[in-house]
Amino acid sequence: MAGQGWIGFVAIRYFRGRRKNTHSPAPVLAILGIATGVLALTVIIAVMNGFQLGFIESILEISSYHLRIEAFPHDGRGEMLREKISALPALRAAVPFREIQGIVRGQQRGHHGAVVRGLPPDALEQDLGMAEKLVFERGSFNLEDRFSILLGAELARRLDADLGDWITMVSVSGEDLFSGDAEEGEGGADNSRFIVKGIFRSGFYEYDLGWAFINIERSAEISGGDTSLGIKLKNRWQDRAGLEQIRRVLEEQAGLELHVSSWRDYNRAFFGALRTEKLFMFVLVGLIFIVVGLNIFQAQRRSVLERREEIGLLRAVGATDMAVRLVFVWDGVIIGIVGAGMGMLLGLLIACNIAAFFSILEGVVNFFIGILNVLSSPFLGSEAAGGGFAIFSPTVFYIKEIPSRLIPHEVLIIFLFGFLSALLAAWFASGRVSRTRPAEVLRYE
Repeated sequence: MAGQGWIGFVAIRYFRGRRKNTHSPAPVLAILGIATGVLALTVIIAVMNGFQLGFIESILEISSYHLRIEAFPHDGRGEMLREKISALPALRAAVPFREIQGIVRGQQRGHHGAVVRGLPPDALEQDLGMAEKLVFERGSFNLEDRFSILLGAELARRLDADLGDWITMVSVSGEDLFSGDAEEGEGGADNSRFIVKGIFRSGFYEYDLGWAFINIERSAEISGGDTSLGIKLKNRWQDRAGLEQIRRVLEEQAGLELHVSSWRDYNRAFFGALRTEKLFMFVLVGLIFIVVGLNIFQAQRRSVLERREEIGLLRAVGATDMAVRLVFVWDGVIIGIVGAGMGMLLGLLIACNIAAFFSILEGVVNFFIGILNVLSSPFLGSEAAGGGFAIFSPTVFYIKEIPSRLIPHEVLIIFLFGFLSALLAAWFASGRVSRTRPAEVLRYE
């Protein structure tokens, strides 16, 4: 047969013919199955990305920084070196800090362990990423006063502290906590009083419950430990280039042995766990495509058997095995593109409007719960009433809104999952075409 243009024409006629056959809903079910899988995987991964990237960005922007230099000199030479590092093209900010492990106690009640970080008063002006993550419910980032302290919202609630209250902090060095010598200025513990100038939320419960900020000079007087330099990059994924630039600068400093490390090093276990979690979610939800692919495989095999006479006729007039096989593969291509396309469009629509989607879903569920309460109230009385249903209740989850993030290459991978499941199923099912002998088929026609 001259040319190959007839393949698509015959494939479309076969597909439309099967679709109109009320006794064979397989193509429609296959399209709906792939659309459902792509939709579910897109929305689930978008919400998972929202939670995970929120945690990762909180850790990198508030706690660990993108790069870090330990034991950084806290003198004139160190300030000159910091300015030199800050001028590197890959860097966005370089902020010195000190960390103290201690116990904070409020005026009214309660005490709690906390990481108290000393920062310069202009830290948020230098580090815009941190400024974006810290949302102050009351007060502001005010560390000009050496006795100022900024508390996480949950820590302030635990201590029953508010703006203007005095907070006592006990800085402890290792075993001296249990030495029994905890008076101010004695042993390894130092009692220091601070006044609350700000209460913040970061969106990360551990930081809101266990973190506080004070003036870096005051932290040096309390702990006397080393200063570290926290470095933010313009692009955190290009940390290798940033490391090389900083190492070249450090090599020029005679008499200083400084080590710079990346966020990949000191957060390896946590980020590895998040990556594994996402991988397993991909696999579990991706099982939908295996089930749909098996259904397409069985439907295509049945279609090949039903059209043995037509296959024999095509082979008799000169069509090759591959050409006839592609007729049925085109069925899989159509199912894959239509199903994956529909699922992807709906998935993107829901993922970009996730809050509205869950609000509608909660409204529908609460509507039916209300009907059940009305119907059961004559029998159960007031016990039938219950609180409103919420998928992500603020009383259970530490979130104000449901996060959603779409990553382009993951969206493409999900689309390809749906498309390839249909394509591969059609390819393997059409393998029977090569075993069809025209003479045997047409002998009885």
